[in-house]
Amino acid sequence: MNRRISRFVLAVFATVLLATPVSAASPDWPDSIDTIVKEARQGIPTVDMAGYLKVVQDPKGAMILDVREAKEFAAGHVSGAVNVPRGLLEFLIWKAVGYPDKVDLDRTIYVQCQAGGRASLAARTLKTLGFKHPVVVLMNFADWEKAGNPVVR
Repeated sequence: MNRRISRFVLAVFATVLLATPVSAASPDWPDSIDTIVKEARQGIPTVDMAGYLKVVQDPKGAMILDVREAKEFAAGHVSGAVNVPRGLLEFLIWKAVGYPDKVDLDRTIYVQCQAGGRASLAARTLKTLGFKHPVVVLMNFADWEKAGNPVVR
């Protein structure tokens, strides 16, 4: 199996596994998955719900990237968010950032999912692709909604 196919299969597998919120003792996957997510997050800045709300209200040129599946995004997302599902990030991010025109690899990209797992893996992928400033949003989207924060449907 060539590397591209292997990476794609791994990305799809990770997306399926990470479709539910990350917890320290998930009955849906072994602890090694939580370890992979934590390792992916190392060296990448994070922001909590309060900080993310400030970004959503005034992005100051930053990109808001929602890496949930299209159905999740359609059910509700933050204003100004661009949806690129985690499983296809390597292929679809380029159009979202303006390729084939010059791509600003220095632009800050806030990466959000349902609970932070997919966002962590996506942020690591963005770093690998050359993006210099991904930021992982650490929050549960259900909590965002419960708090009365803005949601577009």
